[in-house]
This record gives sequence, C-alpha cells and structure tokens, in this order.
Amino acid sequence: MSPSISRRVGGLPLMLMGSLFLAGSAQAYSAFSPDSPYMFGDWGGERTALEEAGVSFNFDYVGEAATILDGGYRDSHVTKYADQFAVGANFDLDRLVGIPDAEFQVTVTNRNGHSVNDRMSDPDATVGGSSVQEVQGRGPVTRLTQFWYRQRFFDDALAVKLGRIPFGDDFATIDSNFQNLAFGSGQPGNRGNNIYNWPIAQWAAVVRADFTPEWYLQFGAFDVNDSNLENDNGFDLRTSGSDGTLYPVELGFTPTLNGLPGAYKVGYYYNDVDSRAYGDRPASSTTNAGLYYVVQQQVTTRDGNSDRGLTLFSMGNANHGDTAGIDRYVSIGATYAGPFDARPQDDAGIGLAYLHVNDDVNDYIDYYNAMPGNTLSPLPRQGHEYDAEIYYSFNLTNYLTLRPNLQYVVNPSAVDSVDNAWVAGTTLKASF
Repeated sequence: MSPSISRRVGGLPLMLMGSLFLAGSAQAYSAFSPDSPYMFGDWGGERTALEEAGVSFNFDYVGEAATILDGGYRDSHVTKYADQFAVGANFDLDRLVGIPDAEFQVTVTNRNGHSVNDRMSDPDATVGGSSVQEVQGRGPVTRLTQFWYRQRFFDDALAVKLGRIPFGDDFATIDSNFQNLAFGSGQPGNRGNNIYNWPIAQWAAVVRADFTPEWYLQFGAFDVNDSNLENDNGFDLRTSGSDGTLYPVELGFTPTLNGLPGAYKVGYYYNDVDSRAYGDRPASSTTNAGLYYVVQQQVTTRDGNSDRGLTLFSMGNANHGDTAGIDRYVSIGATYAGPFDARPQDDAGIGLAYLHVNDDVNDYIDYYNAMPGNTLSPLPRQGHEYDAEIYYSFNLTNYLTLRPNLQYVVNPSAVDSVDNAWVAGTTLKASF
C-alpha cells in the first residue's frame, strides 16, 4: 500500500491494514482500462479493499467550454473555459467503528475559469438570467462543499442528516447532463432568495421518512449566512452571524411504471430572513417563500433494454412576487439513452426553459432611473429569458465523457435589447 493511502486511513488497526493488502492482490481494473469506472483503475485492488473496509474515494473533474457564435450584449466571438475538481471520501461507520447504518461524507471542490455570460449578458442587468456554463457558478474558489453525518433508522425508513450540506443535494434533485444552468438540479437554489446550491454549503439538518418504497417526505432546516458566499470563507465553519433559517419540505413519488423508473416531486420552502429589496428601496413584503416541482419519467425502452430509451422531464418554480428576482421558471425536455446500436452507452438531450423577472424589479429600475444623476447611465428594464440546449454525450469509456452542445438564448439576462445568442459548448467529465 502506498504511503499516501496509508495516511488517509491511518486510524485503521494494523490487522485491518493487513487485510487490505491481501484483498489488494485480487483481480482489479487496471489504469486506463475502458471498463474501469476510474481512469487510474483500482490501485492494484486497494481501492476495492478500502471500499470493503468502509472508505470510498471520489476524484472527479468537469470542464465546460463555451463560444459565442453570434449575438449577445457585445456581439463578440469569445471563448471561455471553466472547470471544477471535486475530491471526496465517504466513510461507512458501521464497517469502520461499528456504528450501524451510519456514514460520514466530506467533499472539497475547486472551481476555476470564467463564463461567456460576462460578454453575452447586459452587465447592468439588476437580476441575472441563466448561465451557459453551470460549473462556473460562485466563481474561482476552493470550498468545503460537503461535511455531514447521516444516521439511518428502522431499516432505512428514516434518515437524519446533519452537517454542512448544499440545498440541492437533497431537494429538487434531477438527473441532468445539460451544460446550461436552467436544466440542472436544485433549481430553487438558482431562483429563490437565500438558497445556496453546490458548491456552497451551510449548517443544516435534513430528515427523510420513506413511508413505502415509492413514497417519501423530507424536510430540512438550513442556516442562512451570507458569509458562506465569500471566497475567503471556503473552509470557515462559523455559526455566528446567521441571517435566519430556510425551511424546505418535499413530497416525493418514485414509481416504476411499466418497468420504467420515474420521479415526481413537489416542494415548498420558506425562510425568515428579512427581505432585501433592490438597491435602497424598502421591500414591499417580508415573505420569502416558493413552490417547485420536478418530474422525470422514462417512457420507452430500446430493443427491450430498460437501460436505453426515452425519458421526459419538466421542472417549475414559483417564488413570492414581492421579493424574488425571478418569480417564475419552467423547463421541459427529453433525453435518450443509447440512441444508436453502435454506441449504446451514449445519450442525447434537448431542453427549453423560461425565466420571468419579477415586475417589482422593473419598479425599482424605474425608481433608480428617475433619480437625479442616474439618467446618463440608466439600468435596463428586464422581462423574460428563454434558454434552449441540445447535446450529444460521447461516453468514451466508463470514466471519460465528451459532451458537445448547442445553446440558444433569447433575451440574455432578460433584456430584450440584447441580441439573441447562439452558443457552442463542450463538457468534459472524468473520474479518476
């Protein structure tokens, strides 16, 4: 066993270390084997041995390139690249220290690069639209993104999760391979007030009860603290300075219809943080609440293979009309797994999304523009934005994916004076 791996599991007894060495001599995936789920293979069997002992590692990379082909605020053919490294470890506490049905997760993320949205969107827009490179969100920074403990009870019918948790890890989740943020998981975190998605974590508690194999109800309490957004606080575990608490609740139905999987979710969220209106204008309401839904259902197979076929999806989000920048959002789309017999592991997708800016934003914009001294640099009025994307995913190996896409954005940043934009993108994903 290498010294680096020994240090990671330094708390294991010597007897367990010996068993890991023996298990490591078993047959395992070699580095760069196309059948391996990891580029660097099974570390001579040691990775599997560690997993059997209760320690699982993940080393993942995602990079997203985008080029403005036409349109946008500056009408320039600029190309930008953004990426993320994620290093994580999951500890099965039953196998490690004898705590039944318990686990601990820690993940560190590092994001880099820039987005063409800086050139495509109106820089003076009060509220931002979607992003054509979702991985660039929250900017270049290294963060502790997951740091939580989960305890399961009653044969997994009840689970309690405590620690530093991003909202989108548990609520409004959906399987998505799109590059545009409008089609990703955890949409309330992109549209609602005081909701932090990956890679932002906050102190939280999530309780989930599975009433049947198909029905569940979960609720959470998330500390809202704006200091979590600051890049200098990526590893800060402070509990002081809290602004309030976010309370989400979600009812889910995960049936198998005609042998095909589906997920149907509806949720509500509320937070007690004092509303911060646009600029210095007082808020017309102190309510920060919203509703959302997520629907994803596979509807066909390919040659009787349920791993291939057509899946339909839709998501929606409605936020309180007096406080949220985006008060309405909806998306629809379809994905197809294994579209060609020659490449059964590939997938493709198409999606369309609509975002509407709260009318109160324009009330503030009119108020701002009427103030003395602001007439020479007025803020643009905002309405709605449409986002469309089509992608094809070349799953080259089990650990490497190349996913070109084409996006079309109508009214970037919801400003109708900005030219509609065509954007060519490419996503690269690798697991090491």
